[in-house]
Amino acid sequence: MAKQKFYVVWEGVTPGIYTSWTDCQLQIKGYEAAKYKSFDTREEAERALAMSPYAYIGKNAKSKSGGSKPSSDTLPSCVIDNSLAVDAACSGNPGPMEYRGVHIASRQEIFHFGPMKGTNNIGEFLAIVHGLALLKNKGFDMPIYSDSANAISWVRQKKCKTKLPRTPETEELFLLIERAEKWLQGNTYTTRILKWETKEWGEIPADFGRK
Repeated sequence: MAKQKFYVVWEGVTPGIYTSWTDCQLQIKGYEAAKYKSFDTREEAERALAMSPYAYIGKNAKSKSGGSKPSSDTLPSCVIDNSLAVDAACSGNPGPMEYRGVHIASRQEIFHFGPMKGTNNIGEFLAIVHGLALLKNKGFDMPIYSDSANAISWVRQKKCKTKLPRTPETEELFLLIERAEKWLQGNTYTTRILKWETKEWGEIPADFGRK
């Protein structure tokens, strides 16, 4: 079992102490000078929060992690930094599939799933729905970028139109698909789903880098 961590956010949307890595990252909300650090105990975190962040991350800290500014500044100005990028990877089609969500401004991984036998399009579809559900649950208003026109279309139709056969080997995956479809059919959301233009902007920040 992973050891409990406590995350101090000195500068972000809501400064404070968080016990979830996801909550900590989402507090950053694209802040240019956001500052945070993890601690092993709540006592340490409480002491740190009451002090200057520079006592812990150094006065030369310029970004969220105390290092250099994330590479998001190389993206076109039309790209929304405070957003979630999702992507999937599949070794073969079908084959071992996984997907993840990455906060564009901080380049931090917010969620990851897999691998599980499937297809790239299914992974892209599930990644978008995962992001929608997470953002709604946390109450965050930020868009989701996907580079898959098929997956975006399936989400809008609330149906994963895969041609992958449903077999005992893929049954677990299809149960996840049904759960995602049920969520789409039973929930409303205001999150914008935007197409990532790979040819113009380069690979999406959630890309697994296996091409």
